[in-house]
Amino acid sequence: MAKKTAASTSTEAQPQYKVEYREIQPYGTLKDLPIALDNNARKQSVETLNQVLVDTMTLRDMYKKHHWQMSGATFYQLHLLLDKHYEEQANLVDMIAERIMALGGISIAMAADVAEMTTIARPPRGREDVPTQLARLLEAHENILRQCHEGAEAADESGDDGTNDLLVSNLIRTHEPQVWFLAEHLAATELVRADR
Repeated sequence: MAKKTAASTSTEAQPQYKVEYREIQPYGTLKDLPIALDNNARKQSVETLNQVLVDTMTLRDMYKKHHWQMSGATFYQLHLLLDKHYEEQANLVDMIAERIMALGGISIAMAADVAEMTTIARPPRGREDVPTQLARLLEAHENILRQCHEGAEAADESGDDGTNDLLVSNLIRTHEPQVWFLAEHLAATELVRADR
């Protein structure tokens, strides 16, 4: 066995960080994977999931924006609630992206692509009042829920049980209670009522 010199050991330990960048799978293409789903079903699911993904990333970030910019009498409760919803949306982002990759597709990942593709209206950079913040979140939820219902139906028809399950069991079942919790804050009920 050849003895290693100090020079060869130091060369082996040197990270090779200057590489030529290259793309190994273009966006919009599918790898062939033995998952018993035809290409059309996988392609349809990847397209649906990428739209749900970018809108979920947008909603996740709106939750953080409103968490930071919350104000008013219910500041503390909403500050905590919005952060909880943010974490739940962040978990959904990961699940959606991993499902896209498991189908052989490429998941959207960068902020510029999300901004270009999202169907959710962009809020202003400035701070909005609480009803506006909550209404924006509710509108985004409804948008994503509509996509999830349509996507789940299409996935069911094409035999993509995994995507159907993700959309129903994870996304719809996360969004619906979040909508409920937000919407109840917009009910015009009094905190204290004088009895007559």
